[in-house]
Amino acid sequence: MSNIANTQMVEKLDKVFKLNDDIKKAFLEIDRKEFVPSGLSFKAYNIDSLPLANDSTISSPLTVAKMTTYLEIDKNVDSVLEIGCGSGYQSAILSKLIRRVFAVERIGSLVKIAKERFKKLKIYNVNLKHDDGLNGWRNFAPFDRILFSATAENIPESVFTQLNEQGILVAPILKNNKEIITQFKKINGKIIKKEIEEAKFVPIKEGKS
Repeated sequence: MSNIANTQMVEKLDKVFKLNDDIKKAFLEIDRKEFVPSGLSFKAYNIDSLPLANDSTISSPLTVAKMTTYLEIDKNVDSVLEIGCGSGYQSAILSKLIRRVFAVERIGSLVKIAKERFKKLKIYNVNLKHDDGLNGWRNFAPFDRILFSATAENIPESVFTQLNEQGILVAPILKNNKEIITQFKKINGKIIKKEIEEAKFVPIKEGKS
């Protein structure tokens, strides 16, 4: 059940970027305050990104809404992999839209926090592991959708191999010193790329900490 402040945030968000009914419902069901550091809870319902541990951030609700929309989720989408889940807000939204959510985070302290939040909110369909996100999660591949929540210079071929045929991968890609949200579709084994819009994310890093 959405509280008043969260509902107002979602209504404001819907005016800035039109949400479809399913995505709007997911945002109403997930209280963003649950994923914001306690010291910044007074900013939880602003449509802005907020800092987390190790130079990471919790994406703005606007960015989460856009990335979710560009995944083109429909009833045939069964699984999604999020690379760089941070505090878990994006994964929590996806958990309301897709049956199986797999998430990878390289910062151990954020993995612990995210797992605690999922447990508190009784979100049981998110599988989260501490690893280098660029490894993906081969054990559960292929995925219908893959989402990068951090900027990459390029997408490793090893990640594309974990994307289902007809699958969609959405990622912010660094190009000419700009971060461009880019959608990749796998059609007949080939990757079709579409640049959508400029955005701002933290850069993806290799390894884990």
